Amino acid sequence: MENREIFSAITAIPPVFVRLDGRAFHRLADCLGLEKPFDEFFHKAMVTACTSLVAESGLNPDLAYTFSDEISLYFSKLPFSGRVEKLDSVAASFAASSFTLALGGTTLVAFDARVIPATREFALEYLTSRQAEAWRNHINAYCQQALIEEGMDARKAADQLKGLQSGDLHEMMHVRGFNLATTPAWQRRGTLVYKKITEKEGFNPITREAVMAERSAVTADTDLPLFTNPEGQEFLKTVLGGI
Repeated sequence: MENREIFSAITAIPPVFVRLDGRAFHRLADCLGLEKPFDEFFHKAMVTACTSLVAESGLNPDLAYTFSDEISLYFSKLPFSGRVEKLDSVAASFAASSFTLALGGTTLVAFDARVIPATREFALEYLTSRQAEAWRNHINAYCQQALIEEGMDARKAADQLKGLQSGDLHEMMHVRGFNLATTPAWQRRGTLVYKKITEKEGFNPITREAVMAERSAVTADTDLPLFTNPEGQEFLKTVLGGI
């Protein structure tokens, strides 16, 4: 029977990204009565899922970047000998399990997954582009919700916003007395979960001296720099282990 598993031998060579997307999460939002356009409880559940993927899944990704219902995992080394089917299925199923528990375990959820070949240089480009998409998602979400609250149905609101540039959307909210730049950073720029090396003072019982030891701790950064800026590029290079 194994010779009929025609895709099971397809492998990827690191580094790669695995991008997870929530399936039918607009229905989930309605089912849970989430606040629109952004819900902090939902966001925290996504960050919990990312933290679990980085720290507890056994997949050992270098980092997870999330916004809306999307998670991007970066791997400089791959489990399962790089087998794509295994990597996709385990990442998606673990994310769904962790996210379900974070929501309280009352609603079933699913993620799909895809593998994106990368290089270290492309990793900078990829994360920068996903943050740009987070910003576009952010401004569209606020504008669409504004139109809905004014009586327009969701489909007509989406059609009205189609093709508008960022400046047009900013102006649309500005005339309504709302400054999009004042929204929480996680809504505008996403959240990055990664392993951060810190120094902690310890005690050497042999020499009976205080010593500094390095510790690796998973951190969730919800106040990210803009990745298109030099500061943001340097931050990403550090997180990616130097490029």
